[in-house]
Amino acid sequence: MTGFQDADAVARYAEAPPRLVPGFHDMQRMVAVLLAEHVPDAGRVLVLGAGGGLETKVFAAAYPGWRFDGVDPSQPMLDLAAQSLRDYADRVSLHHGDIGAAPDGPFDAAVCLLTMHFIPLAERLPTLQAIRRRLKPGAPFVSMHHSIPGDGAERATWFSRFAAFAVSSGVAPENMENAAKTMSERLAILTPTQDEALLHEAGFTGIEPFYAAFTFRGWIALA
Repeated sequence: MTGFQDADAVARYAEAPPRLVPGFHDMQRMVAVLLAEHVPDAGRVLVLGAGGGLETKVFAAAYPGWRFDGVDPSQPMLDLAAQSLRDYADRVSLHHGDIGAAPDGPFDAAVCLLTMHFIPLAERLPTLQAIRRRLKPGAPFVSMHHSIPGDGAERATWFSRFAAFAVSSGVAPENMENAAKTMSERLAILTPTQDEALLHEAGFTGIEPFYAAFTFRGWIALA
């Protein structure tokens, strides 16, 4: 995650997700709808990977009674989130670190968007278990990240589609060719079946997919 420490990359961060993630803004609204099915008017939501503040801003604007605890290992990204969320500062607390830096809760919901694929495989299950421990019984957890069926040539095909979408959104082709190759080689990406199995192993129930777009998948599960 070294890119999230670079000042220039952080400054441009908000431009990237809509170009890289099909239906990015609608996906955020979908997550808000899913959370609102369970979270009370004065609910408390945990956001893992809160740097930048994009999803928290959407949730805070839509639900004025919700409070948020955001966690991120990149201080520059947390600084960006603080700037983005300044209109909601009285309802947002930001914490520097991994899931261990999060308050114990209990929370009415948790989200982890575009973050889980950065977490090393050895830390994936402990992270999910730590999230679940912080949730009230029956509280929702929504996760969305790179999750690609197959491996080898099939995975390369999906990443080429991901790159082509980004290029069609205005990203320079040479940038995406390098980025897609780097992500394919370095990110800890599982298959959808493996991701769902980890959610089960962490103790979540009622696991349902809600989003699928090229290399990305999203699920809602209950603690």
